[in-house]
Amino acid sequence: MARYSGPRVRISRRFGVPIFGPSKYLERRNYGPGVHGPKSRRKTTDFGLALNEKQKMRYYYGLQERQFRGVYKRALQKRGVTGDTMLQILETRLDNVAYCLGFAYTRIAARQMIVHGHIKVNGRKVSRPSYPIKANDTIEVCDHNKSRLLAGRNLELSTSRSVPDWLTLNKDAFKGVLQRLPVKEDFQPIANTQTIVEFYSR
Repeated sequence: MARYSGPRVRISRRFGVPIFGPSKYLERRNYGPGVHGPKSRRKTTDFGLALNEKQKMRYYYGLQERQFRGVYKRALQKRGVTGDTMLQILETRLDNVAYCLGFAYTRIAARQMIVHGHIKVNGRKVSRPSYPIKANDTIEVCDHNKSRLLAGRNLELSTSRSVPDWLTLNKDAFKGVLQRLPVKEDFQPIANTQTIVEFYSR
């Protein structure tokens, strides 16, 4: 399925947060894009605020609208708080897990690695970024020189990021395990999930 491939800094400046990772341009120009960015005083409606929260989360995880709405519908069918369940589904996607383990420097790079066949789950090659990872699943980089070199470079670049508590990483073996499903206390959402749920339930 298609993914967003437009200007990333522009999106980050629109929402005022580093959605695609740290950016010197966002620090230098911490106002909205466009010639009227620094002067804009346009009032945002409640609908506009809710839309912004949804878009922030969607861009952050790299999903198209149809995919993101699908995550909401799946969360709605499960027990528990819908917003927290949405986050759990998003966090346990294969592309996000590969990114959190440090096999890729960004989520977009993680998607590319998966599609190109560099990642295995429980010993089997998986080429679907949205593949849901379950508790005790093993995620590893394929035992090929190209795959290991790519992952090794990314692991060095990702040293400033800590691996979440619900994951364990063996750098030498290029292998990680999802020890348990993440819970509410593990999340630091970039947007208000309750507002997103209310947006879709209108």
